[in-house]
Amino acid sequence: MERNILGSGLEACCHQPKTGFLRDGFCKAPDSDYGKHWICAVVTDEFLSFTQLMGNDLTRPGPGFPGLKAGDCWCLCVSRWIQAKDAGCAPMIKPKSTHIRTLEYVSYEILEEYFWRQEDE
Repeated sequence: MERNILGSGLEACCHQPKTGFLRDGFCKAPDSDYGKHWICAVVTDEFLSFTQLMGNDLTRPGPGFPGLKAGDCWCLCVSRWIQAKDAGCAPMIKPKSTHIRTLEYVSYEILEEYFWRQEDE
């Protein structure tokens, strides 16, 4: 069973739009995912503008992808989330849906500052 950063079973990040490297709604960590799409984030306009400036426009629709808008959840690459954090625009994360392997790159204490507290909605 894949685990989240809290140590319990990994929960779905989002099914609308369908996210995850495997497009199964989960931020799983298969060996084939070199991008490490492990952080379940609640994207903001600020983050979407940042990642567009960095060369990845997540707002643009593509085949099988509707494009993202503020409030959508999405499995982000660990490196992009760290870049956004360093730039002051990291989105909040859903800890129950963020893969435990994220802790290999970002401390729990830092991630905890970005916990989305409205998970029980």
